[in-house]
Amino acid sequence: MLRRILACVFLFFGIAALWQCARRGNPTGGPKDEDPPVLLRAEPENMTINFDAQEIRLYFDEYVKLEDVQEQLIVSPPLKYLPEISPQGGADRVVEIKFKDTLKENTTYTLNFGQSITDNNEGNPNSFLTYVFSTGDYIDSLTVLGVVKDAFNRKADEFISVMLYELDTAYTDSTVYQKPPNYITNTLDSAVIFTLKNLKEGKYALFGLKDEGKNNLFDQNVDKIAFIQDTVTLPTDSTYLLNMFKEIPNYSSSVPSYAAQNKILFGYYGDGKDVHIDLLSDLPDTVRTKILKDGDKDTLNFWFTPFEMDSLIFTVTNETLKVVDTFTVKSRKVGIDSLTLNPNQRGSLGFNEPFYIDANTPLVAIDTVQMSMMKKDSTALLFTAKLDSVENKVDFDFEVEPNESYALTMLPGAITDFFGQANDTLSYNLSTKSLADYGNLRFTITADSLAYPLIVELTDEKGKAKREIYAPKPQIFEFNALEPSKYLVRIIFDANGNQKWDTGNYLQRIQPEKVTYYPDVIEVRANWELEQTFIIPE
Repeated sequence: MLRRILACVFLFFGIAALWQCARRGNPTGGPKDEDPPVLLRAEPENMTINFDAQEIRLYFDEYVKLEDVQEQLIVSPPLKYLPEISPQGGADRVVEIKFKDTLKENTTYTLNFGQSITDNNEGNPNSFLTYVFSTGDYIDSLTVLGVVKDAFNRKADEFISVMLYELDTAYTDSTVYQKPPNYITNTLDSAVIFTLKNLKEGKYALFGLKDEGKNNLFDQNVDKIAFIQDTVTLPTDSTYLLNMFKEIPNYSSSVPSYAAQNKILFGYYGDGKDVHIDLLSDLPDTVRTKILKDGDKDTLNFWFTPFEMDSLIFTVTNETLKVVDTFTVKSRKVGIDSLTLNPNQRGSLGFNEPFYIDANTPLVAIDTVQMSMMKKDSTALLFTAKLDSVENKVDFDFEVEPNESYALTMLPGAITDFFGQANDTLSYNLSTKSLADYGNLRFTITADSLAYPLIVELTDEKGKAKREIYAPKPQIFEFNALEPSKYLVRIIFDANGNQKWDTGNYLQRIQPEKVTYYPDVIEVRANWELEQTFIIPE
């Protein structure tokens, strides 16, 4: 009997123990860890002078990992080779930084880790952790403050490098293309305000750079740049504005591409308005050629009627710069481009957007006898069609009415291209909405002193232009029959009156034309009349 009682007791405690273990294995939750890792100490200590170590060790209160450290870490002054940093691909309580470069004498260095050091579990970053040391007897302590903005877009890009070059005897205007700066920081992905710290007294040139190549050098073909016209003299209490813009690249031609049996592509960088192509090779008398710009692309299309050939020799000449490049283009097995027509609007037809049909091959003729347009009551509609050989499209002009339907029919031969290809029978059905389905916006711009001409653009929230009004003098800006949506208003101060925004050029010391945005997003609703006034501050 005693054995049975003891057995029952042991069984009871065993089940209780198992139940307790089961409870421990099912967490009940609790507050989420939102605390970043804390730096406990560093070897050598932060703010060390007469620094001569080859590595730095940072000790944290919990396991940490590195996120995008190669992009986030900013070393100022820049090193030729980034330090070796661990742990990589794992977690540890210690971050080690091993230098591959020989450090300069009597120089203050700053390592800004951005948000690359995070805790292992929740990914909470130790934001903008900075380690500073000097290879000399003291730490430089001067600062430069400023703000980064985009010259054209409403929001500045992320990860803008802000750079200071010392104006010593080795500095020239081309230094920014050739050498990294003396000091650098980065806005990372969270702010447009920048602070360059631990600087020494002197005279400097200040730049902003969207450094696509991540090499601390200005590449005109891909990078945005900003520059301050005046010398930055330290110490200073000034706050600087860096206005980022993308230059028009210096002209250069690229190697032509044999894209189709009837087309060779000639690409170029920069301004191509004075570029022309000459064929040096002899062609059969039956071969015809045509050169056409490829829309908004920096490309010229050399069209030709196909023939058997091994290669062709061309010169590409920029008349303004007197630059001549010679290319040999070899034949290869590729297809042929056939005529394809594309209307710019399908289905719904806008009241303020012209209707046209463009093509992928050069258009040479239209026959309006083979075209007809009908309204929804089957009555014929008067219209005109005009060939635009520069833009390679056919423009249609007709009265657009609300709550109407239009059927455009094009019989074979209505449109003919350079190769003698004509369209098959095509039909395009278009319709308009009621005016009550749209909204209207009246916009007034005032200022104590407002320079004209202006270009006022209505854009979507991503900055793509939807409507534009050019104003050589003061006026009310009316945007009617707008699709219900949210819009931005962009105002371009067209200083040279060429009816477009002009970017800047660093070497020519030209800043981009001024652009400002109405501060609020404007919501246009159906059947609304909306009036807004923008008082531009000085």
